[in-house]
Amino acid sequence: MTRRTLLIGAGAGVLGVLLASCTPEPAPTPTPDGSPTPQPTAGPITPAAFARSSWATDSFALGAASFTPVGAQASAREALAEPIDDRLFLAGEATDGEAPGTMAAAVRSGERAAGELRRAADEGERVAVVGAGLAGATAAALLVADGLQVTVFEARDRIGGRIQSVVDEKAWPFPAQLGGWLLGSSDAALLDDLDRLDVRTAALSGEVWRSAEGDVDPVSPEPVQAAISVAQQGLEDTSLEDALTAAGADPAEPGLAALLASISASAGADAAQLSTWFPPTLPPAETTAPLGDLMPLIDGLLEGAKLSLSSPVSRVAYDEAGVSLGIASGESLSFDRVLITVPLGVLKSEGLQFAPALPFAHRGAIAELGMGHIETVWLRFDEPLIPEAPENADGDGDPAVATDPEAMIWHVVGGDALIRTWLNLAPATGENIVVGIVGGADAEAFADLDDQKALDAAIASLAPFLPAPA
Repeated sequence: MTRRTLLIGAGAGVLGVLLASCTPEPAPTPTPDGSPTPQPTAGPITPAAFARSSWATDSFALGAASFTPVGAQASAREALAEPIDDRLFLAGEATDGEAPGTMAAAVRSGERAAGELRRAADEGERVAVVGAGLAGATAAALLVADGLQVTVFEARDRIGGRIQSVVDEKAWPFPAQLGGWLLGSSDAALLDDLDRLDVRTAALSGEVWRSAEGDVDPVSPEPVQAAISVAQQGLEDTSLEDALTAAGADPAEPGLAALLASISASAGADAAQLSTWFPPTLPPAETTAPLGDLMPLIDGLLEGAKLSLSSPVSRVAYDEAGVSLGIASGESLSFDRVLITVPLGVLKSEGLQFAPALPFAHRGAIAELGMGHIETVWLRFDEPLIPEAPENADGDGDPAVATDPEAMIWHVVGGDALIRTWLNLAPATGENIVVGIVGGADAEAFADLDDQKALDAAIASLAPFLPAPA
């Protein structure tokens, strides 16, 4: 596969999933590797394999994806994307105004920032890219192709940023994806690239909404869409929660709460935080899941650049003569220009020091935008989760198991489940694997749990879909 093909494919839109790259913490915290050993045990049922993310507590991320909080303006992202003295160039999904928080946004931002840098640079200049995630890798490929000397600094010991494939053939029949991986209907080019890399994919469709008592009627997103439309006509921005309340809906109603949890699992923030002027994308009815290692996509983009892993950048000093990068190891390296792709969460934490300080417009944008939380948990079981429905299921007596065994998008309605959105991969893969995705405050709480408590929370959340005790 050529670098150009990869760039074209990666440029296709990808559904709202998280992205991050290199962050500047001087004492690296290992990225969660999803290792299933030692294997935690659970109460009613123990999975054969378990993997989870904890990006909210990861010092190289400090959150999942940016979101637009109530009162923020689209101009904040434009301000954050502005080059600084033609020495510093910023990329990453938070700088994209079209679809922030997505893989497509990261690609677009890398293309934009690389173009800005190339127009300012002279032939053969030495350029640093901070971060080997999708934004940084996309930019690096373009800069290398234009003849610049490119060094990519990545704080982690791996490439990919928030795209993380856990390859463990003993635990998983295909890699567990702990970061961005779900593709939408507009991603034909990227799907073609995956096909050329022999990465199998599966279409995920069909929804089921289930409570402890059994299946419930599907929850329509139309009231949410209508509330947003009305709120957008107001003189002031309001939260999605307030817009629903004003429309006469109760955000705490179990069915609507499950739908809002699904939105949070994509947007990274709760309905009380999300803007209606710049609303999140509602969950699609169908997505495509890659069932292979996604790292070759990033690796191909980094071809030709010098890559320095486990190299957190802690300080950026710049003037009219160039840029000096302070590496956590104590080194200080000089470059003509630097392209920075650290996540918004890291910028908000002030972990990366700038000298002089960033312009007021950039600092204002960093303060104004929000950094959301999204976490993922993968569970593989030896036996199917959904039992066969009794032949005499007629609605009388004990609730019959009416769940469609082919439905691949599960919603947990009611109760106190921490994770309400699940993907059932069994119909598409033949493997008894479910993937839970949680966003907002619940995701932050999930990330704080140790592995045993995280597994307990996942199993408890799955209770409506688990086989009844014998």
